[in-house]
Amino acid sequence: MYIPKKYCMDHDEAVQMMKSNPFALLVTVDEHRPLATHIPLEIREEEGKIYATGHLAYGNKQKKTLNHNSDVLLIFQGLHAYISSSWYQCKEVPTWNYLAVHAYGAARVITEEELGSTLNTMLTHYESHRENGRTWDTFDPELLKSEMKGIVGFEIEITSIQAVAKMSQNRNDSDYQSIVEELEKSKEPEKIQIAQWMREQRTGLFK
Repeated sequence: MYIPKKYCMDHDEAVQMMKSNPFALLVTVDEHRPLATHIPLEIREEEGKIYATGHLAYGNKQKKTLNHNSDVLLIFQGLHAYISSSWYQCKEVPTWNYLAVHAYGAARVITEEELGSTLNTMLTHYESHRENGRTWDTFDPELLKSEMKGIVGFEIEITSIQAVAKMSQNRNDSDYQSIVEELEKSKEPEKIQIAQWMREQRTGLFK
């Protein structure tokens, strides 16, 4: 991914963005063409390494490209919004602000026991805070056993991360403030979140 130096995201911030936006795009290549699946992941840090775990439907042919594949790509999309050049003082073209992470790594297919542990962790993360949440222990073991036959679990050890935060860092204070104010006028949650992100980068500019 092409990343001008001014837009390079900090490593720790990139990892946090992966955790906050875990519905990622898994990309591999078979003999003929790229394959991609949109998939929820669990991101964990362990002994200085970063791992992503998830699962595919058994019928998904991408499963055949995972085991012992040392060149898998995960794409995480963060906040993004169109930026109108009408918000600038000078004549300029419009652009798009966005956060994104490309994580490369080595994949392996995991065992049934590891898959069960991964699913347990995911259910705990998304269900334990809910009233009558459906955590692993609330399901009939036979149902779980049957459903697990229809999926293939995998783990990816992340070996490199490319992360971009293109958020109008190249604009002067006047334009920057205008962009934030215009985004906030939209009342759209994602645009307001982008405005908040931008405010936090230039705290001295806003009262």
